[in-house]
Amino acid sequence: MEKNLDVITIGRSSVDLYGAQVGGRLEDMGSFQKYIGGSPTNMAAGTARLGLKSGLITRVGDEHMGRFIREELEKEGVDVRGVKTDPERLTALVLLGIRDEQRFPLIFYRENCADMALCEDDIDESFIAESRALVVTGTHLSHPKTESAVLKAIDLARKHGSRIGLDIDYRPNLWGLAGHGDGESRFIESARVTAKLQSHLNLFDLVVGTEEEFHIAGGSTDTIKALRAVRAVSSATLVCKRGAAGAVAFTDAIPDSLDDGESGPGFPIEVFNVLGAGDGFMSGLIKGWLEDAPWPKSLEYANACGAFAVSRHGCTPAYPSLEELEFFLARGVRRKALRNDRELEQIHWATNRHNDWSTMRVFAFDHRMQLEAMDGATPERIGQFKLLCLKATLDVQNGQKGYGILCDNRLGRQALHAASGSGLWIGRPVEWPGSRPLTLEPELGLDYGGLGEWALENVVKVLCFCHPDDTAAMRAEQEATISRLFSAARRNRLEFLLEIIPSKAGPVNDDTTATLIRRFYEIGIFPDWWKLEPMVSAAAWEKTCAAINDNDPNTRGIVVLGLDAPEAELEASFKVAARYPLVKGFAVGRTIFGEVARGWMKGDTADADAVTEMAHRYRRLCDIWDAARNAAREKLI
Repeated sequence: MEKNLDVITIGRSSVDLYGAQVGGRLEDMGSFQKYIGGSPTNMAAGTARLGLKSGLITRVGDEHMGRFIREELEKEGVDVRGVKTDPERLTALVLLGIRDEQRFPLIFYRENCADMALCEDDIDESFIAESRALVVTGTHLSHPKTESAVLKAIDLARKHGSRIGLDIDYRPNLWGLAGHGDGESRFIESARVTAKLQSHLNLFDLVVGTEEEFHIAGGSTDTIKALRAVRAVSSATLVCKRGAAGAVAFTDAIPDSLDDGESGPGFPIEVFNVLGAGDGFMSGLIKGWLEDAPWPKSLEYANACGAFAVSRHGCTPAYPSLEELEFFLARGVRRKALRNDRELEQIHWATNRHNDWSTMRVFAFDHRMQLEAMDGATPERIGQFKLLCLKATLDVQNGQKGYGILCDNRLGRQALHAASGSGLWIGRPVEWPGSRPLTLEPELGLDYGGLGEWALENVVKVLCFCHPDDTAAMRAEQEATISRLFSAARRNRLEFLLEIIPSKAGPVNDDTTATLIRRFYEIGIFPDWWKLEPMVSAAAWEKTCAAINDNDPNTRGIVVLGLDAPEAELEASFKVAARYPLVKGFAVGRTIFGEVARGWMKGDTADADAVTEMAHRYRRLCDIWDAARNAAREKLI
């Protein structure tokens, strides 16, 4: 059978609630960040980020947190056919904190949780057969029911010629050896646990653990003795993690010193958070293992991935993409606190974004002052009209990818909230309409803390009327606002769209937009998206695209705005823009809703007619864009 997958992991899955505050007790945490967790889940996502085709076998609950895990895994590119939904049990939760450099308190909420109900019936032979490797973790050997499921998976993997690895992943708490408040404990001696592990060690081709984990597997707190005890029952390659001292691999007999094992280069970085570091390490190790790389190279991958993990907040979110890993290995450590290395963090952010937005057909109805100026408009009426705009968008989208909206919160809150979870790209404006110098909507607050209330699927959109000939004072004020906003967006894990309209601030030529773009990159602004005026000349587009690609080859791209242009003008501008792959689509508003809104506000147009007409106009623009892009592609062919 063809091997469509590189690795399948099996075992725990949970939602990790990480304390957002650092340096305090878990009792004093005021807020938490939500991530996926559980060693096999982290490894499945970590290996997927490194370019491997990974799958996961686990169980989640039939509730919001179970759906969260499934959706996050899908976004990471993990095959979730092996993720079963348990109709009776809840998804596991873990509360974690960063107390200081040595203490990382955590509480497991795993009483009768979904993944501990994993059973033999959940193991699909055809799924196992597709994978080149199976990696299991020790926790699921702690209970007869989950143990039988793991052993079935191992038998099937062996039957179909797959490699089999074990991450010992010893948590005394999860073997019933420590109380609920001792989730941080990493080692308690137990003859029972040692016997259980040793009864299965012969099944594996690769066994990985910390020194303490080999102590439990080998039944001795002398690491060399423990490794030799494991070697007595297993011919697997043994990889022993040694913390700051790196890791060593043993393929044959265990020598008298750990230093005599095969090792890879380490990385002198600042330790911020050790939680999940082993899963990051394992992700890199699996990459090298499946490449048949020499063990020193595999350990270099593993050490680098572990270095990323200990320097960032969270487990899976800390792991690198393949591009990020390759960049890091080529460039090396510049700042020991990797999370404060701006160049590295930009690559991390840009190469780990979720969702495919390679096509953008955006209905922009985030307008405020234009609607407020219409006869018959009130805040309530405008809000109702924006719901009609959303209805028209959804009618055109019809569940397909590549559609989106721009909608504000102040007047369009109902539509904005209703759009959540619809599959639409959602941009949300923050500028005060028409402001120059740029000011922002008051609801953001003076510290922009209002962004902390935003849904993570919302994209921060800001419009700036700027020009290369602006006075020094104007430039400094606007750049300071955008810099603070960009930093706040990143801190809140929100994508950022920067819209610039120089034609409203001065005359433009082929260099105007490109000059502005280069300046924003120069001051450290790396938008995920650019929203730009249509440009007629090829020279202007080429200079603009070069300004972006020279500074951020991983940008999401450009959307073209409309400026209330008639359809014929938009069609002409689309034909020019579509020639450039960096342009992903359009974000147009008044061309679609302007005339309809004026009639509806005065009471001359019924709701259904307004929706029908806007859907017609929006669909027309979508068709025009798609035709322009297809024509451009055909010319390239």
